[in-house]
Amino acid sequence: MATIFAPKTDDVITPITNTPETPTVPDSPIPKGLTDEEAKIRRERGQGNDVKIKTSRSYWEIFRQNVFTFINNVLFFIGFVMILLGLWGDAFVSVGVVMLNVVVGIVQEFRAKAKLDKISLLTRPKASIIRNGQKREVDPTEIVLGDIILVSPGDQIVVDGVVVGDGKMDVDESLLTGESDLIAKQKGSQVFSGSFCVNGSALYEATKVGLDSFANKLTLQAKQFRIVRTPLQQDINLVVRVLLFVAVVMGILFAVAYAIENVSAVQSVQSAAVIAGLVPAGLILMTTTSYAMGALRMSGKGALIQQANAVESLSNVDVLCLDKTGTLTANRIHVHAIHPLTVSKGELEAILGDMARSATGGNRTSEAIALGCEGIKRPFIDEIPFSSARKWSALVFNDEERRGTYVMGAPEMLQTYLDEKADYGKKQIDEWSNMGLRVILVVHSPSTHSLR
Repeated sequence: MATIFAPKTDDVITPITNTPETPTVPDSPIPKGLTDEEAKIRRERGQGNDVKIKTSRSYWEIFRQNVFTFINNVLFFIGFVMILLGLWGDAFVSVGVVMLNVVVGIVQEFRAKAKLDKISLLTRPKASIIRNGQKREVDPTEIVLGDIILVSPGDQIVVDGVVVGDGKMDVDESLLTGESDLIAKQKGSQVFSGSFCVNGSALYEATKVGLDSFANKLTLQAKQFRIVRTPLQQDINLVVRVLLFVAVVMGILFAVAYAIENVSAVQSVQSAAVIAGLVPAGLILMTTTSYAMGALRMSGKGALIQQANAVESLSNVDVLCLDKTGTLTANRIHVHAIHPLTVSKGELEAILGDMARSATGGNRTSEAIALGCEGIKRPFIDEIPFSSARKWSALVFNDEERRGTYVMGAPEMLQTYLDEKADYGKKQIDEWSNMGLRVILVVHSPSTHSLR
């Protein structure tokens, strides 16, 4: 994140009328919440949030699904028949290569499971609850029915509940509903697990925990593992099934005919070997070998292969779209550089630090500024909290060291309020924007009038 301080302007930034105000959290007493004894009793009653949902398949499921596939079962059967016919070399080739591919697949999927389970543990959200009148950070599994939970910007709502107290916040429920609009929550509003607090802060009481919560119900449905065959696997399975059916029918007919005609054992063995050759074992072996070789090559580049046929699936991908924030990144930012235009760098850092600490509704940007810039919390006359729709926030100070209206936000949203001749560092903004940095513009007006 980079910050630019623009020249002063006599224009007072006014709120956009068609954008709802982002709620703030007034100072109010924190509820005492449950006691440890009350929480223990409720957990014993089965009112805890200690449900365990599998993040992936178990090791036994991975082993079973790799070894006992339809194609492998066919090859095992052919190998068994060949052993009965005394064709030990052919049996070894058929079964031995299959087992080698099975070992490669199992090792890759075991490795992927271990990594994914570790990632799932590291990225597991924490919850801030009120117990015995004190704030405590716990794992979501320690929450019980009736707990008071505190959520701040960026926090995930881990159980269903109802907002209590005077706190207000904007919640992102897009993961549950698909709608990207923020939903305002205040006292009495219902909140659902799986949503995120974007702006503001509030307390809510847990009303549904464990399997009763909305997110866990969705998770149980969404995380049912299904084996999806690729087009190549579907075609090969069809061919193998048809030829296997033909071979079985022919085998039965020949067995009946030879039993009636009393054919010699040597001729019976030769005929059985010919019939077994109808099943395209070589095609099956080459397919599984190709998957195994592809998985090994991709794992050498750091990829995690959960299923061997993913190699073929990935080869058909033309466009890969990624939701970067929160998926590939941890949604944590820091101050990269500060570029003052009309004040010194030290003064700009102090302004940024004061704004970040004085604002009532924080977010990831203000947290990064507070960590990167020294400042103090100051009383203010008025405030326009940050909104993702508005993309700026404002504070009005009126003390000896900090007086006037200070506005911080996206350059494209603030430049329309500035003097046309003002130099607001467009060249530097464009340079940082092209680097993929989040650029924040800070402007100042000497006016101390209310923003409402």
